[in-house]
Amino acid sequence: MEVVSKLFSTEVLDSRGNPTLEVTLSLSNGVHGRALVPSGASTGVGEALELRDEDPKRFQGRGVLRAVENINRIIASELVGYPLKDQESLDRKLIDLDGSINKSKLGANAILGVSMAFAHAAANRSRQPLYLRFHEEGGFVLPVPMLNIINGGRHSTNSIDFQEFMIVPVAFDSFKDSLRAGVEIYHSLKELLASLNLSIAVGDEGGFAPDLSSNEQAIELIVDAIDKAGYVPGKQCFIALDVAASEFFVMEDATYNLQNEKRVCVPEELINLYESWTSKYPIISIEDGMAERDWHNWKSLTKRIGQKVQLVGDDLLTTNTALIKKGIDLDACNALLVKPNQIGTITETLEAIKLAKESDWGIIISHRSGETEDTTIADLAVGTNAGQIKAGAPARSERTSKYNRLLRIERELGYEAKFAGREIYDKFNF
Repeated sequence: MEVVSKLFSTEVLDSRGNPTLEVTLSLSNGVHGRALVPSGASTGVGEALELRDEDPKRFQGRGVLRAVENINRIIASELVGYPLKDQESLDRKLIDLDGSINKSKLGANAILGVSMAFAHAAANRSRQPLYLRFHEEGGFVLPVPMLNIINGGRHSTNSIDFQEFMIVPVAFDSFKDSLRAGVEIYHSLKELLASLNLSIAVGDEGGFAPDLSSNEQAIELIVDAIDKAGYVPGKQCFIALDVAASEFFVMEDATYNLQNEKRVCVPEELINLYESWTSKYPIISIEDGMAERDWHNWKSLTKRIGQKVQLVGDDLLTTNTALIKKGIDLDACNALLVKPNQIGTITETLEAIKLAKESDWGIIISHRSGETEDTTIADLAVGTNAGQIKAGAPARSERTSKYNRLLRIERELGYEAKFAGREIYDKFNF
């Protein structure tokens, strides 16, 4: 059995120009694996702790030298020379080494970097693509891409309260054709915005960030862009929203303050709004429609429209099996957003996916707003047959790297690859 011969981390930059970690793990047979850790902007309270230096003299306090040192000094001293039989044995050792509830001692970013780097090293050791390390049984499913083409909320500085407006190209025979449709709609939207003298500058995830009169106008523009690109809204291409409602939830009076629209909604009004939009527009998925602490109204939302659209828990669940179990027990939503850096290890990520699948929930593998050229989530989506992936707009290399990796996987698998397509949403009566 090979042992870890070297473990090294360094501080690098993510797509927002903030520091993050790169980790290289080498095995005694000469192979190594490398991983880069993403970082979120809109984060749930249940997420594992991302360790930052908080030194105002470096990177406005965002440096990660403490996490780097934890890898190079503490984790390396435990792992170098240690025989690692599998991913789970490594991850359990990392969890035990940290010893805290939320990985605050070593930092979830440090732990995830090591966990991901080992996954890559193990794949290289066995001369297998990474997705095979995550695959258990059955065929291989290429995910439906959910492409964020209008950015708002914390992902931009524009006038839109909701965080993401995505297109979901479903009625296609392959991932390649689905992605092509998404790209064509993206460029169609760019032309449409320019014709209306609206900004075509982009936000954190590569989507356009125009100043609009309302959140609904963003939906209307996307419907027009789908049509302009030659596709049929509600048949070939749908719309998904990431509301990120926790960002505008007012805890004191349990209201939702749509500041840019100068509109304050009680929960019932916001649920009514979603219900009317799902009847009026081809919306197939709503993420974080209610705030992360507003469990009661998550239940109300799911009861009202959960048979019609996918309702995705992100901040609500934070890829945490304890919170996922609570969501299942309360029937609070019907889909899980999966972000490995919310929980901190590959093993815990796979456990979260398995739990959600057992309840027949939808699974969406997701990037973060602060991304890197690392493509682990593309392999994770295929290896677990998740069926859906969020990787941002089809622009900016930290986003397109994931889509390009999926194109390579689809090409590599050939006839063994099946595109998830419309079938993944067949349970909904939209």
